[in-house]
Amino acid sequence: MKTFYQDFLIRDWVPGDRAAAAAIIGSVLAEYGLRWEPTGADQDVLKIETFYQSRGGEFWVVEQHGKLVGTAAYYPIQRGRNAVEIRKMYLLPDSRGLGLGRFLLHQLEGTIAARGFDEIWIETASVLQEAVKLYENSGYQPAEGVETARCDRVYVKILTQTSIVNPQE
Repeated sequence: MKTFYQDFLIRDWVPGDRAAAAAIIGSVLAEYGLRWEPTGADQDVLKIETFYQSRGGEFWVVEQHGKLVGTAAYYPIQRGRNAVEIRKMYLLPDSRGLGLGRFLLHQLEGTIAARGFDEIWIETASVLQEAVKLYENSGYQPAEGVETARCDRVYVKILTQTSIVNPQE
């Protein structure tokens, strides 16, 4: 994966990105009063090869002027029908409010649909108000069964030919 949005480069994660990606996620969690959980909900960030690459998922990083400013990922899950979960979609504060989050979500959806999946699940916390608004405005429906302790919301989107916006728009 390699694409651009304004002056942001969105590309596949490489092992040299591990520390910077973890730092971004930890920083954003702290900003919202949430804890970084390296042996729990965030262990996937430290073991991307195991949690994403070997399971048929993808982990992307967002770069601006050579510095990582965001992350986005998904992997197949057992919940639902032929489903994936979008995870670790975080942007540093200076990268927000520019449409980048919406673009990333559309890129993820387009990639997931092209790979033949039928459902996308997302868990989040109410305190992440911008994320909640983005998901709700993008056709995600509230669902039941939160599996991550720090999350209190779960959403699902059923993919159809008409539900996915062209990711290049």
